[in-house]
Amino acid sequence: MKLKEKHTRLIKEEALRLGFMACGVAEAGFLEKEAPRLEEWLKRDYHGQMKWMENHFDKRLDPRKLVEGAKSVVSVLLNYYPEKKQQDPEAPKLARYAYGEDYHFVIKRKLKALMDFIHQEIGEVSGRAFVDSAPVMDRAWAERAGLGWTGKHTLLLTKGTGSYYFIGELILDLELQADVPVADHCGECTRCIDACPTDAILQPNLLDSSKCISYLTIELKEEIPKSFQGQMENWAFGCDICQEVCPWNRFAKPNTHAELQPKPEMLEMNREEWMEITEEVFQRLFKKSAVKRTKYSGLKRNLQFLDRKSN
Repeated sequence: MKLKEKHTRLIKEEALRLGFMACGVAEAGFLEKEAPRLEEWLKRDYHGQMKWMENHFDKRLDPRKLVEGAKSVVSVLLNYYPEKKQQDPEAPKLARYAYGEDYHFVIKRKLKALMDFIHQEIGEVSGRAFVDSAPVMDRAWAERAGLGWTGKHTLLLTKGTGSYYFIGELILDLELQADVPVADHCGECTRCIDACPTDAILQPNLLDSSKCISYLTIELKEEIPKSFQGQMENWAFGCDICQEVCPWNRFAKPNTHAELQPKPEMLEMNREEWMEITEEVFQRLFKKSAVKRTKYSGLKRNLQFLDRKSN
């Protein structure tokens, strides 16, 4: 067995042992196909107020500019699909990814452990871990690594598990055995496009983020435009609609990670309790949660916007 094949097998086995759902490898290089798409997407302002997406354009397209001498991008998936859901059907909804501890911390810990393993078992390897917090095109690299295909809603899809998972990477100066991309299995299905209440999915694989409920409830820092009144479908933080209607998500299985389990108190809150949530309750419930990104003031803004619809 060649050394790079042995190293690849060791890394993938350890990734699965650490709890990752899948692990794949792509050769580090320039994302030629994505470059013109990203440029056009930014030019059309589909990123809204997420101006940070305009920064580090070159680094976003070439991991060798992030890690000197980079040869491989190791992509990992972590399942977050919850076993239990919010109980009150009238309660304002949170996207499922935010039910547990902030995924940035959870995945970073696991990637650090994977990096430590590489140092112990393989030797002197330089690299960096990335989790949705640097100019790395996560889905593009996961797709190149054969972990899935990009669905019409722009999320990564996998035949056996759907799309309820996080993506992380190790960019390494280690030569590994690259995987082969998989075929697109969306076919003629347009359920995600048809179901989006704000028409954020303009066409297959083209999202106007400034219309997306996730953007409106998290990234947008000012008041939500009145034009979206009555279109939010009770989502107070994020949105799962395009995932809920996707046929591939019927294969989603509950995650078994203790850090990602929701607090029972949050699942049991009714609509009235959500509308009257205090900052003290917010800080207790979402101490280590991704919901803290919107802050108490942001969540209250979202709740008040939803409440106006029912008055």
